Amino acid sequence: MNLPIPQFDPRRLKFIPTKATFTLQEPLGTGTVGAVYRAESPDIDEPVAVKLLHPAIAHDQNIVDRFQREIQIMERLKHPHIVQHYGGGLMDGQFFYAMQLLNHGSLKDRLTQYGPLAWPQAAAFAAQIASALQHAHNHGIIHRDLKPSNLFFADDGRLILGDFGIARDTHDADITADGITVGTYAYMSPEQICADAAITGKADLYSLGCVVYEMLTGKPPFTGANFAQIWDQHLHKEPAGIRDQGIECPTWLEQLVMQLLAKDPQGRPFNARYVQGAIKDHLIDEFGPDLAQLTQDLPPLEEPTQGISPARLMVAALVVLGIILAAIFAGR
Repeated sequence: MNLPIPQFDPRRLKFIPTKATFTLQEPLGTGTVGAVYRAESPDIDEPVAVKLLHPAIAHDQNIVDRFQREIQIMERLKHPHIVQHYGGGLMDGQFFYAMQLLNHGSLKDRLTQYGPLAWPQAAAFAAQIASALQHAHNHGIIHRDLKPSNLFFADDGRLILGDFGIARDTHDADITADGITVGTYAYMSPEQICADAAITGKADLYSLGCVVYEMLTGKPPFTGANFAQIWDQHLHKEPAGIRDQGIECPTWLEQLVMQLLAKDPQGRPFNARYVQGAIKDHLIDEFGPDLAQLTQDLPPLEEPTQGISPARLMVAALVVLGIILAAIFAGR
């Protein structure tokens, strides 16, 4: 259906609403606070994704404030490795915003289907993520939830950082109450676990270290049966060496990952720009200036599994085989 921007009380909005109209199509996903739809607009040349806040929770002012703050944050960020924002407003009384449609899966999807990446690919993607983080940090935004499932592939193979739903805007009051831990525990920095009120962009650098470690090894640096076990490791245990696991990885890259995973923020690199520069310098020395070549030969997620894991395909094949055999024996 076609949903034009309705009349509304402008005092409810903390952002300038878009004038674009959108026609919602199939749903792409649902969450605890809303749903995402594929959509088209006569004002935008390509399909987009529209995120709608669920009306059942629109009365919760804290949730509404978070949703609006995410829109305000996205309005400030324009970067080739951050999801593109097309504005937001109200549709039939529901808060919404439109963003770049990223339908080539996430880094998590790719690691689940195909396993670890070759170190040059992992390093090239790490430089892209670091570039996105530096742009966000330059605008006072700390993502706080960097993980493979929040990194998406664009049409040209670039990694795109999305989901700023719990990002911290250092230029504004933090909606998260003091002493509340936010993030995803497998990728959380020690200071996030401890709910440090003085969290900085170096928390994102720790999460970047977790993501690069997983790209290289196929698993986060710390795993456990529950969040308490993993948090304890983030706080007190050193991760296993990458090269010690028999994984091909140059010494400089392993050292950089371990520096990103330093328990003390002061032990991590100065900023994301340093990480990006260090990686690019090493990659250019070895592979030349065209770093895009390092990320172009990844197999597409859509083929041949259409997003279904090999394990599920095996189960499906066994089920089909069982049906065929049952039919054969039943006919005897």
